[in-house]
Amino acid sequence: MVDFGDVLEAYRVLKPVVKRTPLQRSKTFSEMAGCHAYLKLESLQNTGSFKLRGAYNKIYHLSEEEKKRGVICASAGNHAQGVAHAATLLGVDSTVYMPLFAPPTKINATRSYGAQVVLEGATYDQAYRAARRRAEEEGLAFVHAFNDQQVVAGQGTIGMEIFEELPEAEVVLVPVGGGGLISGIALALKHLSPEVQVIGVEAEGAQSMVRSLEKGEIVPQESISTIADGIAVKHPGELTFSLVKRYVDRVVTVTDEEIARTLYLLLQRAKLVVEPAGAVGLAALLCGRLSFPRRRVVSVISGGNINLSLLSQVIERGMMQHHLLARVAIVAPDRPDVLDDIISILAGLRANVLSISHDRLTTSVPIGQVKITITFQTLDEKQIDAIREELEERGLEFDMLR
Repeated sequence: MVDFGDVLEAYRVLKPVVKRTPLQRSKTFSEMAGCHAYLKLESLQNTGSFKLRGAYNKIYHLSEEEKKRGVICASAGNHAQGVAHAATLLGVDSTVYMPLFAPPTKINATRSYGAQVVLEGATYDQAYRAARRRAEEEGLAFVHAFNDQQVVAGQGTIGMEIFEELPEAEVVLVPVGGGGLISGIALALKHLSPEVQVIGVEAEGAQSMVRSLEKGEIVPQESISTIADGIAVKHPGELTFSLVKRYVDRVVTVTDEEIARTLYLLLQRAKLVVEPAGAVGLAALLCGRLSFPRRRVVSVISGGNINLSLLSQVIERGMMQHHLLARVAIVAPDRPDVLDDIISILAGLRANVLSISHDRLTTSVPIGQVKITITFQTLDEKQIDAIREELEERGLEFDMLR
C-alpha cells in the first residue's frame, strides 16, 4: 500500500524535473458554476499530461541493474510519452508497445522523446499482453500506467501542489481512468487536509470505477466507448481500487456531449487546448452533474494531447451550439441564377460563407433540381432566424441543419 511518505519522497525526486503547473482561478467558469472555480493545469506539463510524474518516479526508484536492462510499457498515448521522456532523462532505454491503430501524432511524439516504439495488436489490451510477454522474456522492468506504488506516489505530488497553493480548497475534481491519478491526489490531500472532498469523474461510456464501487469489487467492462481515450480503461487496478475506496468521496460520470461542450468552452473562454479526458472534472461542474455553491473547487485538467481532427469537430459543434456557425440545405431548380439569389440573401444579412456543395446525384433530389448545402458564420441566433425568414419569403425549400 502507498502511504504519504511515498508521496513526500516522490515530491523530492520530481521537484527539479517536472513543471509546477499553474493553479488558476477562472472568473468565467466561477460565474457559470456558481462557485470559486480553479483549474490545475497539468495540460501544460512536460509531454502535455501528468503522466511524466508517475513514470519518472517509477523509473528513478528502479535498481541500477533494472535501469541497465531498460524499461517497457504499453500505452496508446500519454503514458507512452511520459515513460519515453522520463527514461531518456534518466539515461535508461525504453520500449513502448502501442496498438497498430494508435494516432500517428502520438506514435511520432513517443519516438521523439527517445523510445523504441513497437506497433502490435489491434487494441490496447493486445499491445499490453505483448509488452508483458517481452518484459518477462528479457527481464525488462514494466512501467504500469496506474497500478503501481511509485506511479501513484508520483501522481500524488499534484495533490501536494494544490494544497500548497490553495490550502483552503474545499473540493477537488479528478479524472478517473485506471485510478492512478485520483489515488495519488486523494491520498495526499486527505493527509494534508482531511476535510477536503475528492471526487472522481469518469466518462459515461467507460465507467469501470463507478461499476466496481457499486459492486464492492473490481468489475471489468466488456466494452467501452468514449471520446475520452485517456480514461477509456476497462477496469481499475487492485491497488488503485483499494485507494479509491479508502480516500475518494465519490465518483460521477459525464457524457461525451458534455465533455465536448466543455472542451469548446476551455478553448473559447480560457484559451486552453485540452484533451477529452482532461476536461471531465470541469464538465461535471459546468454541466450540472455536481454543484458546490460559493465553495472553492479545483478541477484537475490532466492533459492537453487532443487529436486534431477531433478538435476540429469540437470547434465546429461548439460554434453551431453557440449560434456562431450554421448550415442550410436547400433544394432548388438547377439554374445558374439560383445560387446567386441564395448568396445575395446571406450577404445582405452579413453572413460569411465558408463552404458550398452541390448534389444532383442523390435519389432524394428530383430530376432537374439540385441540393445546395451552405456552411456560413453568423453573429447570433437572431441572425439565423432572419436568414430563415428571408428564405421562406423567397419560397425556397430548405432545412437548417444542426
